[in-house]
Amino acid sequence: MDRVIRVLLVDDDPLVRSALTLMLGGQSDIEVVGEAPDGAAGLAQVTEHEPDVVLMDIRMPVMDGLEATRLLCSRPSPPAVVVLTTFDADDHVLRAVEAGADGFLLKDTPPGDIVEAIRTVAAGDAMLSPSATRSLVSRLRSTAPSDRTSTAAERLSVLTERELEVAVCVGRGLSNSEVASELYLSIPTVKSHVSRLLTKLDATNRVQVAMVVHDAGLV
Repeated sequence: MDRVIRVLLVDDDPLVRSALTLMLGGQSDIEVVGEAPDGAAGLAQVTEHEPDVVLMDIRMPVMDGLEATRLLCSRPSPPAVVVLTTFDADDHVLRAVEAGADGFLLKDTPPGDIVEAIRTVAAGDAMLSPSATRSLVSRLRSTAPSDRTSTAAERLSVLTERELEVAVCVGRGLSNSEVASELYLSIPTVKSHVSRLLTKLDATNRVQVAMVVHDAGLV
């Protein structure tokens, strides 16, 4: 049996937390290890429970989800963060990604898709809802001036030819297994390439790698 994915819920609405706990409780490979009503409490819960994945609301008292995500992702070996919100606004998507979130889903996302998103980010892939992806790409295309494009191209210049191929695949939203299939590589090799991409591009996660690739105009 595969290892159980440990999940922390951070949301100021107790009804939402209860619904998520009930929904995830039926999954044999997922365990809810804690809950928090705001970002500050969420950071403390992460320290205590060491979850694999955090489902993070955006608008919360004390500390909002974007600031909590930024602080969390600055820690060594942070958990994956999926921002779960009622707001599908362009700047929320972009700010969540820039803060280091691995995924962005709306609260009206079907339960099965939320479960799959948790499994996806726990495996090291990124997960954005289709609407969030459209918002992000649209925002990048409308706000990427020539200096941003040239900066992105300069950042990508440090990559090897194979690393650039992997980066473009990541920019297209492909998972590790899809990259492996397209480039005829093993999944462990793809994971190694992605790890080097994160280091060379000073990126927190593969969504930020995708942003650089989009800025450079390669996808």
